[in-house]
Amino acid sequence: MPKWDKRIIIIDSLIVICVAYGTWLMLTNGGDGTGLISSGLENLKYYTVLSNLFCGIVALAELVAHISRKSKFDFTMLKFMAATVTGLTAVIIAAFLQPTYPNLNMYQGSNLWFHLIVPVIAVAECVFTSDVASMLTFGRTMLTMIPSAVYGLFYALNILIRGVGTWPDTNDWYGFLNWGWPIGIMIFLVIIIVTWLVSLALWLMNKLWRFILLTIGIIGL
Repeated sequence: MPKWDKRIIIIDSLIVICVAYGTWLMLTNGGDGTGLISSGLENLKYYTVLSNLFCGIVALAELVAHISRKSKFDFTMLKFMAATVTGLTAVIIAAFLQPTYPNLNMYQGSNLWFHLIVPVIAVAECVFTSDVASMLTFGRTMLTMIPSAVYGLFYALNILIRGVGTWPDTNDWYGFLNWGWPIGIMIFLVIIIVTWLVSLALWLMNKLWRFILLTIGIIGL
């Protein structure tokens, strides 16, 4: 069993419970005016929802693998991606979307769980209980850009095929094209780069944390 087995099981269970509860709130209280939330399965269009579901599914898969003791699959990269995409969600909400739409409460209902609680747990796990910095090379941190790039591609294709539409039924639900396609494309590219910067920050923080633990003798080489 992995070195951090007990901690991983506890944290994975917590993530699964939080994602499940957030999903239940999303499906039962959707479209309540809290901001960036729709009704029912329509919420699957949001990066936030997809990233949190991805995080929950990865946590559940790792939890089952640990309990069964049969799987030798290495979840390091998937867990790192999950922490990155949920961390990105928290960053974008706090730094861009909430200030841009101050009249919308993006930390209420399921948004509280998907925009804050789950990202904090996933990021904390990545930084403080994993060994991602030594198990993944610097170059592999760039792989975390893939989910954001794929989402951005489908987001743009959906608008090209179906049109922008008008609020509240717009296909540009994040408002990235409010300033036109050139600015919208720049925003997408910035988000992809920020995704990597988030992953790099997590990688470096884990490296620093492991160095501190090694220095004070809590862990060995």
